[in-house]
Amino acid sequence: MKKTVLSLACLMVSFSATAAEKPNVLFIAIDDLNTRLNCYGFDHIHSPEIDALAKRGVRFHRAYCQYPSCGPSRASVMTGLRPKSNGVLHNRFHFRDFVPDAVTLPQLFKQNGYHVARVGKIYHQANPTDIGTSGPDDPASWHEVVNPRGRDKGEENLLTVYTPFLPLPDQMCFLKADGEDAEQTDGKVVDETIRLLEENRDRPFFIAAGLYRPHIPYIAPKKYFELYDLEKTSLPEIPNGYRDRVPEAALASTPRWPNFDTTPQQARECILAYDACVSFVDAQIGRLIDGLDRLGLAENTVIVLWGDHGYHLGEHGLWRKNSLFEESMRAPLIVVAPGVAKAGGVCKTPVEFVDIYPTIADLAGLNSAAPKNLEGVSLRPVLENPKAEWNRPAFSEVHFREVSGRAVRTVGWRCVEWGEAGAKGIELYDQENDPQEMKNLAADPKHAQTLAGLRKLIRDEWASD
Repeated sequence: MKKTVLSLACLMVSFSATAAEKPNVLFIAIDDLNTRLNCYGFDHIHSPEIDALAKRGVRFHRAYCQYPSCGPSRASVMTGLRPKSNGVLHNRFHFRDFVPDAVTLPQLFKQNGYHVARVGKIYHQANPTDIGTSGPDDPASWHEVVNPRGRDKGEENLLTVYTPFLPLPDQMCFLKADGEDAEQTDGKVVDETIRLLEENRDRPFFIAAGLYRPHIPYIAPKKYFELYDLEKTSLPEIPNGYRDRVPEAALASTPRWPNFDTTPQQARECILAYDACVSFVDAQIGRLIDGLDRLGLAENTVIVLWGDHGYHLGEHGLWRKNSLFEESMRAPLIVVAPGVAKAGGVCKTPVEFVDIYPTIADLAGLNSAAPKNLEGVSLRPVLENPKAEWNRPAFSEVHFREVSGRAVRTVGWRCVEWGEAGAKGIELYDQENDPQEMKNLAADPKHAQTLAGLRKLIRDEWASD
């Protein structure tokens, strides 16, 4: 009898050790969140919760999406494949139509003993049209899905709209909402995510929480608007003659240029509304992380927070995304990995969103089970040492208004080709001396060698197309 009890005890210890080796994953996607955060150098932005999360792990200072639009960017992150490989070059496309046998990031965890669930927007959903529905989801990725719908969806008739000629998902519009955070869709996303954490705390989980703000329409409770002063909210300046110095395709994402013909006052009101939504979302992130801590799960949970792409708020006269400027391509990426990621670390070299899949798989010990065709690489070396040598360029592309653009971002430079081999224009920017990318150096003979090298990177990257 004693021998049986001893064997059972050993088995229980062995099982516990095995379970402990399976880290949980909390995967947080935020719609249209750019790097306009305090921890990214925007001192006036009230984002204490995301700032605190960054101190727990590594903040990637220069993380770049593969495509600056919701659907293609998310499909790339979730499949670990670049848009040219998974076929998703537009929000209307679905990756299963092009790579039907792809094993997505959550699907990998689903196949390896994890409970996998989604709350809110992870794959593309038309925001706000699809709020409360699954939209064009991928059922194979999940055991469980939850699609919250808050009062914001029912109050769209109350919006202040400055661009009525655009469809609602593209309009410059906002609402200073009545009521509490928990009544908003994102408040409900967090409530449901915490519920899933509670229900699955005793087994390995991959839980994805997708928040809908700060995507248009800019809706947040009034108290978040009160954090900002319109008189101190500035609209980026556009130098005289600027439009003539860049290819027409570079500004095509805002056809009514600049700023969709809004007045400076209207544009500044929308910038303030975007900032208010960022602070609202930040507060929800705080509630979510508090819930993780309260449940005692933080020490064995990898947390990944990312914005699906960057976002223009008047830079270059542009609004929203779909450009190949820094503001559109660069987005937040924060990874917390207890025992691996250096707390408070900042990685300043360029990384790509296509690296997210192999990184999470690596951190969970699922390298050998992951698909062999993933096109990114694990970021573990720079999680362990954010100052480690890392010299991989970041590639991005866009196909918008019948013009295609391809870009490469290195530590010091960005090069963009519009049209086939640059037939519609070429851009070259010195990131050290011109971080706002206002001086196109493509025609400057002093930089001909640099341009040629970067264009070769682009040519080699898309050589299989």
